[in-house]
Amino acid sequence: MNLEKLFEAQKVLRDRINYNGEDRFNKLVLALLVEIGECANEWRGFKFWSQNQKPNILATHSDPTAGMYREWNPLLEEYVDGLHFILELGIELNVTSIKIDSDYTKDNITDSFIELYSWVSQLVNDKKLFPDLVNDTYEMIFNLFIGIGRQLGFTWEEIEVAYFDKNQVNHARQESGY
Repeated sequence: MNLEKLFEAQKVLRDRINYNGEDRFNKLVLALLVEIGECANEWRGFKFWSQNQKPNILATHSDPTAGMYREWNPLLEEYVDGLHFILELGIELNVTSIKIDSDYTKDNITDSFIELYSWVSQLVNDKKLFPDLVNDTYEMIFNLFIGIGRQLGFTWEEIEVAYFDKNQVNHARQESGY
């Protein structure tokens, strides 16, 4: 797991976007919460009202530039969208090192998603009221997020490849005025 490489790539994208409004931190937190929700939505396991409980791991869409259909994994893509915002928050908070050494996930993934929501929300309060706790809270978020990736069945190699693929898409979006 090469976190340094991920943070460096995210910093390049961040510099390209170049948004420095005073509301940046709260917008990043909200964006992360949205992406966590979108990831859970693609996982589908909480949808007790639906007969389709299977994760959405294969979809196709047309690629007009290549003149063909492309297969992709929506669950993995939403997961790495979340990773982009977790990295972005780390840069925003000037986190210089993270220990990925613990799995803070719960026995079931639904509870792990809820726990992650809780810690991400706590980050806002810690930044305002308990700045000394921010790095610990961020590290907890990162470890919990990595654990959820494992619960979803992703390897770190898959996550890294998907992250860099999506990073390229995000750069192309910036070029096109997305």
